[in-house]
Amino acid sequence: MNNIDPQYLALLQDILDNGVEKQTRNGSTLSVFGRQIRHKMSDGFPLLTTKKMAWKSIVVELLWFLNGRTDLKYLLDNDCHIWDGDAWKRYINEFRRTCPKCPEIAREEFINRIKTDHEFAEKWGDLGPIYGKQWRKWQGWVPTLDVHPNASGSLWYDQIARLINDLKTDPDSRRMIVSAWNVANLDQMVLPPCHNFWQMYSVERKGKRYLNIMVNIRSNDIPLGLPFNIASYALLLMLIAKEVDMIPDEIIINIGDAHIYTNQIDAIKQQLGREPYPLPKVQLDLDYKYIDGNLNDWEAIQPSDIKLVDYQSHPAIKMPLSN
Repeated sequence: MNNIDPQYLALLQDILDNGVEKQTRNGSTLSVFGRQIRHKMSDGFPLLTTKKMAWKSIVVELLWFLNGRTDLKYLLDNDCHIWDGDAWKRYINEFRRTCPKCPEIAREEFINRIKTDHEFAEKWGDLGPIYGKQWRKWQGWVPTLDVHPNASGSLWYDQIARLINDLKTDPDSRRMIVSAWNVANLDQMVLPPCHNFWQMYSVERKGKRYLNIMVNIRSNDIPLGLPFNIASYALLLMLIAKEVDMIPDEIIINIGDAHIYTNQIDAIKQQLGREPYPLPKVQLDLDYKYIDGNLNDWEAIQPSDIKLVDYQSHPAIKMPLSN
């Protein structure tokens, strides 16, 4: 049963009807505050059908997070362009500050140099300590499980490893939270985390363990960001559930500032007129990467191991992205 598209379309209509106009750092928006989306995974995989979604980009970005990476080149090598605009904007702002009379390079040239010029990519292709860094290598002195010394003498804290350990050893813990909102690092990030923390909850029913995820999003571009966020965290739920031998149950998305940009309204109205299709399924071809029931290494997972099955959708809708 597809209850994702109707909830999503209802949220778009809610913002059109009730949104307050705001002038933001990157354009005019209509905004509401405090909304929620819920989906039972047994009803199908929550990938929107009222517009075609870029499935491979969703998979690649999530694996990038799970591998603890923050480099733009990995995304570009896998034909994922979600972060291009943020990286280029930071480069241009810094370039104008340090050399205001120098000729600028266009976004396309910037992306090509990240792909082909190792030195340039090392300097300008890192997005700062964003999601992957915080999930896998939160820096600080935490003398407990899964900490790793680095060159500065402080420690890396692997939140994903700790979460999985807790799910296996103390599945009813109420502390299974992963945060990307590291206050000390915010100014170093190309963009402060929008989906800033998430929590997992497991429950036993009739001898089986079910796993749930609740995600907090402080600020959400509903036409472009939310469809990716829903699918990404649903896939994350599936991957972790497989690792801890549980059944994916429910995904809950809590949104703070839910907004649309006014230059997206015409495209939104087009999508609102479409009827949803049945939801697809996702197949994880990962068994051969597991040793004694445990995933040996997150980096072993490739995008081709995650297959979208029976996806039927309306055509893609082009919408402007405000970086």
